[in-house]
Amino acid sequence: MLDPIADMLSRIRNAQMAGKSEVFFRASKIKMAVSNILEQEGFIEAASQEKNNDNKETIRVVLKYNKVSNTEKMPAIREIKRISREGNRVYIKKQDIRKIKNDFGIAIISTSRGVMTGEGAKKNGLGGEYICEVW
Repeated sequence: MLDPIADMLSRIRNAQMAGKSEVFFRASKIKMAVSNILEQEGFIEAASQEKNNDNKETIRVVLKYNKVSNTEKMPAIREIKRISREGNRVYIKKQDIRKIKNDFGIAIISTSRGVMTGEGAKKNGLGGEYICEVW
């Protein structure tokens, strides 16, 4: 696995497309930080770190769906897009941070003060690595 964050985002996207209620992946600090932001912003129900059967740390994400009708449900995450990649790191200055989908989405940025939303980074006057966009 070359890019663990891209793997995490793909697992979340694929699980939602398949209609799963939860998804598991190996734990790391940055993955947990991204999961916590997704939870705070209302894109997922919950994120927790726990040990699996092999006694290894995993992150459990409970996915969120919006009810369209009595029988249909639509994923809360319409799209999740990795911006900065292993072979092509993308860094953004505070003045270049913009709204995502007219404020219906968020940017997730890794700053010197930790992982935060684009809005939070702009308020704190910070730039950093542009991890992903979610809407």
